[in-house]
Amino acid sequence: MTPEELPHEYWMQQAILEARKAEELGEVPIGAIVVRGNEIIGRGYNLRETSHDATAHAEIVAIKQASEYLQAWRLLDCRLYVTLEPCPMCAGAIVQSRIEEVVYGTTDPKAGCAGTLMNLLQEPRFNHRTQIVSGVLQRECASLLTEFFRRLRRK
Repeated sequence: MTPEELPHEYWMQQAILEARKAEELGEVPIGAIVVRGNEIIGRGYNLRETSHDATAHAEIVAIKQASEYLQAWRLLDCRLYVTLEPCPMCAGAIVQSRIEEVVYGTTDPKAGCAGTLMNLLQEPRFNHRTQIVSGVLQRECASLLTEFFRRLRRK
């Protein structure tokens, strides 16, 4: 099977596995992976509470790992899969790292910058634009967040 034949759903399942790692730590369950060809070169999940770091979003963690793997800040020919639409900070990091495509699961009505509140990934004034695919395994991705916050409110 060539890399192009693996469906987005396959890779999003891998991002969901990362989100579950965050959930196990009591973090908001958001997961991300960076894929190049047919290989995951970066993995990340939300670690803001655990690390006391506002920048420890799943996408940032995955981008850093992929950059270390490639020994390059340009993540050319890479795709990022994330369970929740990127926020402004993550959208900026995606553009700056030259990621070719972002595939996300569910929209973020409070901070989404891949088309919901604004679209920083395809801002024509930037020197790089990223392709976007949205709604991949949307129900599963949204359910992770809904159930997490429901449990939190019960406590």
